[in-house]
This record gives sequence, C-alpha cells and structure tokens, in this order.
Amino acid sequence: MRRADLKIVFMGSSDFAVPALEALHEAGYTIPYVVTQPDRIRGRGNKVSPTPVGEYAQNNGLNLLKPEKIKENEEFMQALAEASPNLIVIVSYGKILPKSVLEIPPLGCVNIHASLLPEYRGAAPVQRAILDGKQELGVTLMFVSEGLDTGDMITTAKTAASDMNAGELTGVLARLGAKILIDTLPEIAEGTVSREQQDDSKATYAEKIEKADEKLDLSESAEKIVRRIRAMAPSPGAYVLKGGERVVITKAKSVELAGTDKAVEEFYRTAMPGSAFTVPSEGIYVRAGDGLFLIEELKIPGKKAMPAREYLKGNVFDTSAPLE
Repeated sequence: MRRADLKIVFMGSSDFAVPALEALHEAGYTIPYVVTQPDRIRGRGNKVSPTPVGEYAQNNGLNLLKPEKIKENEEFMQALAEASPNLIVIVSYGKILPKSVLEIPPLGCVNIHASLLPEYRGAAPVQRAILDGKQELGVTLMFVSEGLDTGDMITTAKTAASDMNAGELTGVLARLGAKILIDTLPEIAEGTVSREQQDDSKATYAEKIEKADEKLDLSESAEKIVRRIRAMAPSPGAYVLKGGERVVITKAKSVELAGTDKAVEEFYRTAMPGSAFTVPSEGIYVRAGDGLFLIEELKIPGKKAMPAREYLKGNVFDTSAPLE
C-alpha cells in the first residue's frame, strides 16, 4: 500500500504526541482527521488555548476534531466512520477509547507508550521510572486493546536516563516513538508486522502524579531527593518549604564530600537534615538524611526559575532555619 493510500486518523493531545504527528504528516501519509482534547485554559495567562497537538494541526492545515466526549457521541462516531481510516494512531490522547472506536480501522489501532512494557503501564511512566532509579528508559509501539496499556507489543526503543529530568527524557522518548512508528508503518500496512503478547505477571503501574509527590522529604537520601527533583521537573516541580513559603527546586545534584571545600565538609558533619549552606559561586547545599545535595536551579515565589548562583548574586537565602 502506498503511503498516500494509507489513511491514518491521529489521536493525541500532549507535547509527547507532536513528534509522531509531525513525522506522519511530513512522510506524506493521508491524515483525514486529527483528534485531540478540547481547548482549555492553559499556561500562566489563563487563556483558552488548544492542546499542543491541536496547535500543530491548525498550523499545518489538518482537519481537527475536538470532542468533549467519545462515548455516546454520535456526531463524532459518524465523522470517524465516514473518514474510513485504515489505521488509528493514538499517542497521549488522554482518554481510554471505547471498543466502538477500536473496531473501526481494519488494521487496528496502535499506540506509542513511554515505557518498556509491561513495566509502567499507566499515566506517569517517565516520572515513576525516574523515581525508581531506572537507568534505562524506553518507548513501546503497541496495538491497543480495551485494557490499560495491555495490548500486544510491536517494537521498542531505549535510551539511557543519564541525569535528564522528566521533561527532557519525555522529549527524547517522543522522538524515538515517532521514529519506530514511521519505520514500522509499512509492515503494519501490509499486515506482516510481528506482535508479542505482554507478560501480565511482570506488569507494573505508573500512577498519575499527585500533589503529595511534589513535596521533598529531606530526611531521605540525597540520591532519592535528586531523583524526585528530576522526576518533577520542569512541571509540576518538587518543592520544600522555607519559612512557610514554597521553594521549587528545578535542578540539583547529589554531592560527593571528597574534594569539597572544608567549610562544606564541616557543614555536613554538624548540620541536621534540611539545613542549608550557601556558596555563592556554586549554589545552595542542603543536608539530606543521608548525604548532601546542591541546589543548582530554583524558583522562589514571585520569581522565575533561575540558576541558584544568579539568585544568590542579588538575594539573601536565609539559612538560619532548616528547610522543611
């Protein structure tokens, strides 16, 4: 089947979905509809705006559907049926699709999920993998079934976690997902693609990020604290309380005491967890329950996120009371 003859409906909403839509569009596939979540109030300006996928579709002249609901939506189902897609590609759409949608395309529905399934099924795979200290993350291209990320797997791609935060890793995984989708589409179109059933006994679940996940516990090890900072960055942000005010830490690293300044070593030996020590040329050291970490970037109430060194040039970070 030629690319132009393969009709693909794309369903997605978040930034993670945009590279896949862009890859399909630039590769010349026919996209009768892009389906995304409705416009909502987003960002600091509290303005009603489209999803990232909706914005891409509008800017590139693609037909856009923004149903408030899918189930029992006859108008949407009729539009989808009349489009007669051979395949539906779903990436970070935001809702579980009913069987009536999954049964429309003869080639089925495929999804790009930001984990190496069956690990981290669910809403927040990247954040949960970082919190768990995973050194390798990945994406899975899979057929969609009625369960939550339970469909047969087609292929995967992997990347090292290194010290990237959740936002950076999500961007890397989005591009990897777009690549394996484009590379695999010819086999999907011909019906020759391989598929592997997931081993449900090895499944783990990535629950969505809650408010409680954002608060740092400074009695934990420096390593765990830094992982939480990475997992919550750039949004919603991990925070501590300083004098009752929320200080969001957007970048930090754990510190090896060997080779540090004597004043930093002394601070570590005598300080209680949560105590802070500023070194203007480096940042803000914080004593953890086990170890020490350095705040490299932070957001103080009323100010934008900035490097700690820049903040310390014009502001005093009061260290008289421990952070909470």
